[in-house]
Amino acid sequence: MSSMQQFVLGVDLDGVCADYEQAFRESVMRQLGRARDDLPPQTIMDAYSQWGMTFDEFEQAHKNAVLEDRMFRHMQPLPGVSEALWELSRMGVWIRIITHRLLFSGAHESSAADTAFWLDDNDIPYRDLCFIGDKPNVGADLYVDDSPTNIVALRQAGRAAIVFDQPYNRDLPGPRASSWQDVVAEVRAEFEARDRQVALPLEDLE
Repeated sequence: MSSMQQFVLGVDLDGVCADYEQAFRESVMRQLGRARDDLPPQTIMDAYSQWGMTFDEFEQAHKNAVLEDRMFRHMQPLPGVSEALWELSRMGVWIRIITHRLLFSGAHESSAADTAFWLDDNDIPYRDLCFIGDKPNVGADLYVDDSPTNIVALRQAGRAAIVFDQPYNRDLPGPRASSWQDVVAEVRAEFEARDRQVALPLEDLE
């Protein structure tokens, strides 16, 4: 039996695979009767402050977006994510989805179920689905994330991480990916540089 380990890619969802900002903007417009022009594009992580909301107002609006608008079920995928992750799977990369979506008591069932539905509905290949905020403690060889807080924590823990480019993370050093094809190129280079077992492509397991 081989002693080599699988090459695991830890993949964030919101702002990396899924357009969280647009989905949340649409929900806030519905909930609060706000005009689209009143909700500018997010340039800092705390978008609610840009939109004139307190943290408590943001929490309530987010919870309503999850429970009433089923945001995690309906948000749009970012361009090329399905194709890119299938390409990585066929390469032999083990895809581990890592997301911190279980934020509010009473919303866990909807959050988890709608996340799994969204992944299937948008043809996102994966082998593991982890709901956790402390991402450095989830085993992966390489991560892709958009959150400055997560990127800093991962790198401080000695984890390799790709910054998925967003306006609010431009001050972070690379490696950086501006598209999912950029992610593929970065992962391929890291994958080929390491001595890891190749995972059987997911489509071959069907």
